[in-house]
Amino acid sequence: MTAIDFLGFGKSAPLPTAYSVGDYAEWTAAVIRALGLQRPHVIAHSFGCRVAVKLASAEKDAFDKIVLTGAAGIILNRGFSYRLKVKAYRVCKRIAPRFAERKFGSEEYRTLSPLQKESYKKIVNEDLRVAARLVQNRTLIIQGKQDETTPLRAAQIYLESFPCAKLRLMDGAHFAFVENPLTFNLITEEFLYE
Repeated sequence: MTAIDFLGFGKSAPLPTAYSVGDYAEWTAAVIRALGLQRPHVIAHSFGCRVAVKLASAEKDAFDKIVLTGAAGIILNRGFSYRLKVKAYRVCKRIAPRFAERKFGSEEYRTLSPLQKESYKKIVNEDLRVAARLVQNRTLIIQGKQDETTPLRAAQIYLESFPCAKLRLMDGAHFAFVENPLTFNLITEEFLYE
């Protein structure tokens, strides 16, 4: 088993520029080649799912089977209140930029450096439905029933987009694989060895 820290995460080097999902996919492909891995299975969570989908859509031989859990990358209808908050932020940023940076956005977003914020915006504003349609790998989406970060509707859209995918539900939220590791491992193992 091989686990990598994405550039800018964990013990990897900081980002040199604001990365997009595509930049992370290219970086990941280079790491896979440098490690001499050939068509590995991939198990990805949340942001890692974005990268796996983007890489598999660009390089058909990057992976063998793909397991996605808490799969980010689908932009759901954000609604009127979201659009109103964005407009309020933009107005506030022009008038009082420091206040806007402290009061708008998620708690996670507010802790990021300016470079990381630029990368974050590129990443969360890319919808990967079209990329998912290009993925030819057999794909399993494992969805926590109580996941509010990446809700079931997003997993269903991925399921409809991938040419060869199936969806399995399990108890748990966004980190269902940590909450119920035995169930997650059994579902994953069954898929990888079928």
